Amino acid sequence: MELFNPDFIIRLFAALIMGFALGLERELTNKYAGLRTHILVCLGACVFTLLSIYGFPTFADGDNVIVSQATGVRDTARIAAQIVTGIGFIGAGTVLRNGPMVFGLTTAATLWIAASIGMACGAGMFDVAIVSTVISVAVLTLIRIFEKQILPTSAKQAKRFKIIIYCDNEDVKKIYEYITSKVDDMRDFTSKKLIENIQKSKITTSFELCNKKMINEIYKDLSNMADSDSISLQEMND
Repeated sequence: MELFNPDFIIRLFAALIMGFALGLERELTNKYAGLRTHILVCLGACVFTLLSIYGFPTFADGDNVIVSQATGVRDTARIAAQIVTGIGFIGAGTVLRNGPMVFGLTTAATLWIAASIGMACGAGMFDVAIVSTVISVAVLTLIRIFEKQILPTSAKQAKRFKIIIYCDNEDVKKIYEYITSKVDDMRDFTSKKLIENIQKSKITTSFELCNKKMINEIYKDLSNMADSDSISLQEMND
């Protein structure tokens, strides 16, 4: 028995490369699961698939003597099936909920496809693995461009923004009225007095906008209502 099986090594490195390709896109777009996560998911799925196929052969039992020879009759899908279930736990960790908004679904789906590509590498189905990787990367990159260029008015193009403002208590109502006059889809608006300074309040709100120029205008106007150092704007994407 060979200490290092060249075929297995090739499959493992193929899984590493394809996991890298998927993780790179997520890393460049600053998502919660990036290069290391996708590489390890893809590589791990490959290892489990190799174990499922080659690691647990069955043995013939004749005359109460175990014959050390694989019968060829074994359920190679048992371990592989658990990969599909197990990847759900990792994917769930990338999905975040903030009020009515949910983030990370695309990243969770990318981890799911990374696991399937790793399984394809483990099974030696390099054609399936390579084509799936190319298609997945194309979907993650080209579809984003398609949505921006071809569907500029689509609801999917609405950007989610979160604003945190520290202001005087008497400015809370003015800020609320201003935001509601500019935004039609304000998801939440909370105001809490600061423990360290009861004369100040912290406002947190989120909303969606399609017009990028509008958010610049809103940020500028809100900065004039509160101290310039007390307002933060965050774009929230999947």
